[in-house]
Amino acid sequence: MSHKAKIAGPEKVTAIEKYLRGEDSLKHLAKTLNVAFSSMKQWLQTYQSLGPNGLLSTSKNISYSAELKKSAVEDYLAGVASHMEICKRYGIKSTRQLRNWILKYNGHEKLKSSGTGGTPIMPKGRATSFEERIEIVKFCLEHQHNYAQTAKEFQVSYQQVYSWTNKYIKFGVDALQDKRGKRKSENEMSELEKLRAQNTLLQAENRRKQMEIDFLKKLDEIQRGRQ
Repeated sequence: MSHKAKIAGPEKVTAIEKYLRGEDSLKHLAKTLNVAFSSMKQWLQTYQSLGPNGLLSTSKNISYSAELKKSAVEDYLAGVASHMEICKRYGIKSTRQLRNWILKYNGHEKLKSSGTGGTPIMPKGRATSFEERIEIVKFCLEHQHNYAQTAKEFQVSYQQVYSWTNKYIKFGVDALQDKRGKRKSENEMSELEKLRAQNTLLQAENRRKQMEIDFLKKLDEIQRGRQ
């Protein structure tokens, strides 16, 4: 059995970006770099979850809160998405980490915050206006429900992004209003304001769907070209 090469972060980024541009396949890149195909798939997932920095940094530079772990595990066990999709949504570096958390959770072990010396992926939650929540959900929808990326972009917690996005999907734009206290500007929105907000989010959903269609078309073209 041949010894697999140890690849530096910048080389991983170059390889994955080459794949994403449609210039090469994961299998061929794995063979060229002398790494396992499973490693290439993991690099791709890490890049999609955390961006290029995810491949440049070590696991010691990333910390995960107990709340994030619990939410990610419960989403997976509820059948919300696959291991890789859950990792992408929550900014988890590897499916191995998620699987370990699932084993602990199923074994009734307490999931504790982890990571030292690094910056947490998700900042703490903060107060937001209705308009901000519209923009946050819009961004999340346009970026394939990537809660981690959205949380970073708007400096809110992943729990907030997850909650707002799913409330909108289940109950519509009204669910993004803050019902606490007496906020006339939100609780007494005009129908025109509601329609504008709804239209903004519907446009985001349509753009996301179109991006998925365009991606599948591009993938099909690439695969046909390699036959």
